[in-house]
Amino acid sequence: MSVTREQIQSVLSRLELPDGGNLISRDVVRAITVDEGKVRFVIEAASADQARMMEGLRQAAERAVGALPGVVSVSAMLTAHSQKSEPPQLKGGGHGHSHGQGQGQGQGQQGPARIPGVKKILLVGSGKGGVGKSTVSANLAVALAKAGKKVGLLDADIYGPSQPRMMGVTSKPQSPDGKTLEPIRAHGVSIMSMGFLIDPDRAVIWRGPMLMGAMQQMLTQVQWGDLDVLVIDLPPGTGDVQLSLGQKAVIDGAIIVSTPQDVALLDARKALDMFKAMKTPMLGMIENMSMFVCPDCGSTHEIFGHGGVKAEAEKLDLPLLATLPIDLQTRLGGDAGLPIATGESAMAKAYADLANRLIDNGDV
Repeated sequence: MSVTREQIQSVLSRLELPDGGNLISRDVVRAITVDEGKVRFVIEAASADQARMMEGLRQAAERAVGALPGVVSVSAMLTAHSQKSEPPQLKGGGHGHSHGQGQGQGQGQQGPARIPGVKKILLVGSGKGGVGKSTVSANLAVALAKAGKKVGLLDADIYGPSQPRMMGVTSKPQSPDGKTLEPIRAHGVSIMSMGFLIDPDRAVIWRGPMLMGAMQQMLTQVQWGDLDVLVIDLPPGTGDVQLSLGQKAVIDGAIIVSTPQDVALLDARKALDMFKAMKTPMLGMIENMSMFVCPDCGSTHEIFGHGGVKAEAEKLDLPLLATLPIDLQTRLGGDAGLPIATGESAMAKAYADLANRLIDNGDV
């Protein structure tokens, strides 16, 4: 017998909040999903301070739902509608705006911090969607793993997570201790994605602070282990997820993916400006969908134009890290969960060259 959303809401309605009402009557429970007895949901507090005080309630909610017939496991995520708080250590002139390598090491210090065991964090971003950023992220992660690096891949595209499909992962992450999640392993890469935690047929309708809370938990409450690099596949644009990452984690470098067309470059410039404002080191740019080579006659067609990203990189004094064509096998591999970088084709070699370039430059 499978547990229903109504049964879950019924037991959660018995858990009272300190200031009155219950989890359901106060409408603080979000994103309830049930998958073969595995239940996940989010509890949204009013503020970061209140969220810290609600940890006991979160655990009680997990226990209550876990006692329902048909429930195999329960994962309740606690996030905050407002991130504002006033920690005592900020009084007396401390402003917490340092961006150095030692951030977040002092007791209670606010600001970016290192993830234990993760040597470097590499962001792959774009100004707009549809330029192949997730494809590049997946294949770069696989290529780095093939080059001997210990690699993690975090799918931070909350609204449109695609890495589970691209990496061929259908299983769900486990939580041996009930507090942290184990990433899924595929093609030599440790993977975590919001796509593992939500119903794939339901839209994610979350406010910014909820996204920030979810991102922080995927960074700090996942058993990443020892990694040489964590590749983060960002959502397109310059929104809450990007800003949250810059506030919570020390970022070692970012790569911008763009097609050559002018409209894509306009948005890519905005992403570059955002990373500059975040003081994130820029490692370079990748021109994706640079051309199409006809498999029948071998002729080359520059569908989106050609060389626009190279010209932009030169203008900004950034390296052009790779020029990648439109490739049918790359698309088929992504749809089938077998990234092209796992093979030995010309495209696999292009991603291997990209990985080796980053390694040789000391970026990874």
